[in-house]
Amino acid sequence: MDFGLALAGLIVGMVVGLTGMGGGALMTPILVLVFHIQPLAAVSSDLVASFFMKPVGAAVHIRRGTVNWKLVQWLAIGSVPAAFAGVFVLRALGRADLQNVVKQALGYALLLAAAGLIIKTYLALRERVQRRAGSLGEPPAMPPPIVVRPVPTMLIGAVGGLVVGMTSVGSGSLIIIALLVLYPALRANQLVGTDLVQAVPLVAAAALGHLLYGDFKLGVTASLLVGCLPGVYIGARFSAQAPGGLVRRALALVLLASGLKLVGIATAPLAWILVAVVVVGSLAWMQARRSLGLPALARYERRARPAGDSARAQVSMASRPGDAVDPQP
Repeated sequence: MDFGLALAGLIVGMVVGLTGMGGGALMTPILVLVFHIQPLAAVSSDLVASFFMKPVGAAVHIRRGTVNWKLVQWLAIGSVPAAFAGVFVLRALGRADLQNVVKQALGYALLLAAAGLIIKTYLALRERVQRRAGSLGEPPAMPPPIVVRPVPTMLIGAVGGLVVGMTSVGSGSLIIIALLVLYPALRANQLVGTDLVQAVPLVAAAALGHLLYGDFKLGVTASLLVGCLPGVYIGARFSAQAPGGLVRRALALVLLASGLKLVGIATAPLAWILVAVVVVGSLAWMQARRSLGLPALARYERRARPAGDSARAQVSMASRPGDAVDPQP
């Protein structure tokens, strides 16, 4: 067993437990950039490890009832065969340049995943504001019924499945972005729950394809699982106390840096890009908070929150032991 890989698995597992994201989007670039594992082997090993982690989050959302099963059905019809075919697409691109193709595809997928994380965090913030408005006596807006559109939903599943099969990235971010565009009435927890459940057969199909025809490394996957499985459990246990907003901002920055590095951005320009993103992104996020009627900085919101509001939040948490505290970005 490689203790370095196990430690990386532990860290990534804790991030997944804390945020619901970061599996393939964080583990695969760590394997490539830190442990210098060939990209195809990293994708194959991470997909097999994810197969054992995805059901944990899916089971929680099934228990909460935040899964749209019709969407899961049509997504899986498109995503499962496409994910299995992803490895064949890689092979068809040519063995000589295969590793570079995977590396480039992974980089672009990570950039989209970073954007997806930001969108998910904003949705969670907006939903928290709406819930609080309802608890203060304002009538909450009733969302319109969800009318499933089979053909576009299958296409989302097919494209997402192909990307996951090729890069191991996307089952937690890219598909959610597409679902948000197609079904804007879906609440944030329904988006996440539906995506997590459909990701189980999706990841299973991609993992099977890589087991049969990819570059799967048993030793790498075993070491990852030694750390990932307890890491997910620990992250889930401490999700109620963790500063979710800070974790999500750090994860988005890591995804952005990893993606830019994988697509070939040199170190010096990369550093300047990250500094600019931190400055401009912070200002843009403060403006987004103001547009929702919140203080620009979360710490002022916590100071101004009435004691009764905190007590209601604690009661709500006690009644839903599996829920994490809403992020305070």
